[in-house]
Parts: sequence; C-alpha cells; structure tokens
Amino acid sequence: MAKGHAFVLGATGQVGRAAVRALAADGWEVTAGSRRGGRGEDRPEIRSVSVDRNDEGALAAALGDGVDVLVDIVAYDAGHGRQLTALADRIGSAVVISSGAVYEDDRGRSFDTQQEPDGFPRYPVPIPETLTTVAPGPSSYSTRKIALERELLAAGGTLPTTLVRAGAIHGPYCPGPREAWFVKRALDGRPVRLLAHGGAARFHPAHVDNLAELIRLAAASPGTRVLNGADPEAPTIAEIGAAIDAVMGVASEQVLIPGEPEGTVGLTPWSSAHPIVYDMTAAERELGYRPVVSYADSLPATVEWLAGELTARDWRDAFPGLVKYGLDFFDYAAEDAWLAARD
Repeated sequence: MAKGHAFVLGATGQVGRAAVRALAADGWEVTAGSRRGGRGEDRPEIRSVSVDRNDEGALAAALGDGVDVLVDIVAYDAGHGRQLTALADRIGSAVVISSGAVYEDDRGRSFDTQQEPDGFPRYPVPIPETLTTVAPGPSSYSTRKIALERELLAAGGTLPTTLVRAGAIHGPYCPGPREAWFVKRALDGRPVRLLAHGGAARFHPAHVDNLAELIRLAAASPGTRVLNGADPEAPTIAEIGAAIDAVMGVASEQVLIPGEPEGTVGLTPWSSAHPIVYDMTAAERELGYRPVVSYADSLPATVEWLAGELTARDWRDAFPGLVKYGLDFFDYAAEDAWLAARD
C-alpha cells in the first residue's frame, strides 16, 4: 500500500532523480514533473508529466486534485514561494530545496560579498540553522533563496514546509560538477595539482543521495522547519583531490600555495578563504536523519559519469554550471608558467 502521492518538481535534475528514486523505494506513489517530462528514474510505476511552472496554471493543472507532498527542487525566489502557498489547498506538505548560501556572518559578509576586499565570510564551524541570513530580495541567488524561505515559513500554518539548505551538491547529472576540476586533469595526464589556501579549504559537500534521504524523511514527517543538508564529512580540497586520484588510479603531485589563488592558478570550485561546514545535528534530532553515503564512497559513480561526459565532449558544452563562473578552470599554460617561474 502506497504511503501517499508525492509530486517531485524538477524530477530529471540531479537531486530530483535521487528524490524520485528514494520516495518510490519507500513506498510512495510518485509523479515526476519536469519541463521536458521523463521519470528521472527508469521505473514503470513512476508517472511522469511535462510541466513548466512559469506557465500560468500549469503547476495547478499538473497537481490535479492534489498531492500528499510536493517536493520542489527548482524553487528559487519569492514568486515561487507564493505560487506554492496559493496551491496550499492541493498540497498536504512540501519539501523545498534551499541553499546554504543564505547565511551571513557577524560582520554582514556572505557569498554575495566574497569578491570584495576581506569580503569572504567567516562563519562559525559548524554553521547552525539559527545563524543570521542575508536580507531577502531580488538581487542575487542568496537573497532570492531567502525570500523564497520567508514566503513559505510565513505560510507554515496552511502549508507545512521543510526547507533544506543544501551544501555543495555533487553526484551524477550535476550541471556544474566541482569534481570535474580533478577528473579532467587526471584524464589529460596532468601530473600536478596546484591548490591555494594550502589545500586546506573546506566547502561542505552534499551528495544527492543524502539530500534524497532528508527529503524522504521530511515527506513522512510533515512540519515547518529549516534544516541544513550536507554529507557526514567536510573534506579539505587536498583530501578531495587525493580521493579522486585514487578512484582514477593516478598519483599526482600536489603543490600547495599558502595564500590566495594567483588568477586561476590554484583556484578550484571549492576554494574558500575560510571553512564552510554545516551543522547536521538538527536533521538528526528532528527527523532521525543518518547519511546514506560518505563523500569517498560516493566518488566511483560520480567519477565514472564525469569521465564519460568529459570524454564525449568539451567541458564547456558538458557543464554549463561551470561555464557560468566565467573562468577557465583548465588553464594549463598559466599553471606551467607559474611552476616554471618557481622551479
């Protein structure tokens, strides 16, 4: 007997696929919703529907007479929050993916200020959900995400919503996979990895299967709450590089730059002047959450997928989420020049 009807919006993305899989395995009747349709998982019992939330009335039509839980992977702003609250009579509860980027330190620094002089936030380790956040607004990803949260939290009496503030999401099907920084270098036969901040930077990853486990637990226990979503460990960049090289069977040299990156030399998608580590005790306390996979154990599947994508096409075509940084993460000539100047 099914636990109820779960509708996953954004079902064919990296987190959506994992959520569909986890909910179906847990006994939910699952509808996978996405703009192009598709189940996200190749399971005949999963119903799929094509829906673009930005089309007037499309989401309401897709929900039909209603669902027990709506899992929204692709909500990004206050308008999306109001869209969900307007449909509260058709949604028993919601689980919505937010972002750890919403936090602000005690000097008002956040991800939005990181390019300013001394602008990188210095968060407590670990970061609790009670930490101050940026102000809501339309100006950035962070401010739009917190505006989304505020809309949904204010409607907690009519639409119980669990908001999951995800860390650095990783796993197969990622549009901007940070692990590609190491995987491509291994595929290209690069013998050295240049890492700024002494290789000690930490940017807490969140595997899609761990986020899916949080979603599964929250779906079964409706409530209005904010929870961090991250892996059981927050490895350093040097540890990540060593783990990926081990999976790929290569032994590269790590050259540790003690300070900031020099242009793109030493810069990685995890580079951070101060550690970013999320506290997971609230999820453990409120939902009985336990991670289902460690970072290291998740790597073989991720590396296999990445290697296939990087072998088939240029990284810029494969990973638009990396292109958006506007940087060449694989400027080998700059690395070689830096090394030659210090040989």
